[in-house]
Amino acid sequence: MGVESSAKPTTALWVRGSSDPHQARCREAASQCYRLVPILLLLLTACATPTDTDTTTTEPAIFIDAAPAANLDFVYFNGMSGEHYFNEIMGGGAALFDFDNDGDLDLYLIQGRMIGPDLTIEDALLPPPPGTALTDRLYRNDLEPGAGGANLRFTDVTEASRIEAAGYGMGVATGDFDNDGWTDLYVTNFGSNQLLRNRGDGTFDDVTAASGADDPRWSVAATFFDFDRDGWLDLYVGNYVDYSLADNTPCPLPSGVLTYCAPGAYPPAADSLFRNRGDGTFGDVSVASGIGNEPGSGLGAVAADFNGDRWVDLYVANDLMWNRLWINRGDGTFADNALLAGVAVNSDGQPEAGMGVDAGDFDGDGDPDIVLSHLEQETNTLYVNGGAGLFRDQSASSQLGPPSLPFTAFGIGWIDYDNDSRLDLLVVNGAVIGIDALIREGDPYPLRQPDQLFRNLGDATFADVTAEAGPVFESSEVSRAAAFGDVDNDGDLDVVVVNSNGPTRLLLNQVGQDRSWLGLRLVAHNRDALGAHVTIHRPGATPIWRHVHTDGSYASARDPRVLVGLGDAANAAVSHVEVRWPDGADERWTDVRIGEYQSLVQGEGEAVGPPP
Repeated sequence: MGVESSAKPTTALWVRGSSDPHQARCREAASQCYRLVPILLLLLTACATPTDTDTTTTEPAIFIDAAPAANLDFVYFNGMSGEHYFNEIMGGGAALFDFDNDGDLDLYLIQGRMIGPDLTIEDALLPPPPGTALTDRLYRNDLEPGAGGANLRFTDVTEASRIEAAGYGMGVATGDFDNDGWTDLYVTNFGSNQLLRNRGDGTFDDVTAASGADDPRWSVAATFFDFDRDGWLDLYVGNYVDYSLADNTPCPLPSGVLTYCAPGAYPPAADSLFRNRGDGTFGDVSVASGIGNEPGSGLGAVAADFNGDRWVDLYVANDLMWNRLWINRGDGTFADNALLAGVAVNSDGQPEAGMGVDAGDFDGDGDPDIVLSHLEQETNTLYVNGGAGLFRDQSASSQLGPPSLPFTAFGIGWIDYDNDSRLDLLVVNGAVIGIDALIREGDPYPLRQPDQLFRNLGDATFADVTAEAGPVFESSEVSRAAAFGDVDNDGDLDVVVVNSNGPTRLLLNQVGQDRSWLGLRLVAHNRDALGAHVTIHRPGATPIWRHVHTDGSYASARDPRVLVGLGDAANAAVSHVEVRWPDGADERWTDVRIGEYQSLVQGEGEAVGPPP
């Protein structure tokens, strides 16, 4: 594996180097043995009893790429120059959010740029399309009410919005931090971050300095969540590694060709937690809370109540390090319970290359399960919550593990694409280690891999239905971010996929709208009630549990609305909905309407039980 040493390297590769020659030889021997694992597992999968899926189906594609028709022409540019700057292999995120409060989802896309002293676009190995603006972009959704995807169109309103975001972009989080009813943006960068306050008139102000919410390190993941239950959204910022361009030293392959180093070559960075004071400013409580005391190479984060005590916790996916499960003690501090809970490492006791993460109740037992995306030759890992925040690694028995071994996954998310009430899984892939076959073909960016879609069979197992997902899944691209939301408001989840040095895809769902659904926007303190827990009760059927969040996946933000598939119309009915609000209060609604979006506002439902 590699490229000719006489040519300027164009591949993005990781090597797990060691200064100890004996350790390096042992690692290489182990690696050669481990390469056989994907083959053996795939053979076992092929010999297994066939599932009820039929890849010869004549049903229409599950997703189509609607980006060209919707005027979405964004390309993420990673600035790859041959200098092997570590951040070039990562890629930027996306946010689906309603910035203008018109009822449909707009789109914010993170952009990269050239980095390094004296480098210009002319030095790029893969230049962006002519005319590409190397700044983040805001696209307004101009969907006509009731028109569906046929009239879906985006308009670039970046200049009118007054957003100036020209850093080397990584990720984005969404949340209304000032409770004025307009969703704000927090942008993570390789370098200082930005807090962009939504003014409510189509424009944004950069209030980073005034708010005290900056973090000048290499940040990727971020999430807004109300950890102290005071009604104001606090902010977690996940930092990756302690790396600077001045310290950049490419790592050699055995052939002598220089390439990108693995994250273990750099010290892990500490994360940040900012407490919202309620006056437009934040206080840094990273150390006081405990979260800033344990460095980790974090790339993904998701907030949820994992142990059922009505306090929102935080799970952080670390790259080649133990993951963290920060359990909220309710007194302003957190304890890392990952090892005891079974989510620090995989079932073999090994840390993995955590990139993306999501939390959702895939097995219908009322608590959030965790799924993580990983490097090739590692499985994407499923941790099943057994209640009270104790988990089991069921990557193999769920049949999610073996099909993921040949791929490097970044964006990942629970998505009930067919609205049968069960959470399926979508994963987007793109290598960081050069693929031999593509290198031999002369591919200038030999990291392309197909994305994957898995259907929940309802028995704690999944079937790989990628072959039915649509032509866009047949192409191989270097996918990084995936943002989930109902872009055309037709009652099913769509996906925005950001590809590194390639076109952004808008995967428009073509099948979910054929089944019944319930759409809810949970509102508390004049904003989306991030952290709320929703139970949908159905006559004669198991309840459906969901939680309100915009975080998860990789470096992205999703639709805050809760969209619940109810299955076939003949059996679809909802008796009532119960909401557990972030402050611990419970309310019930009995007049929800199927087949449309509606808002449930805290204080307007029927109280259930005593006040918290």
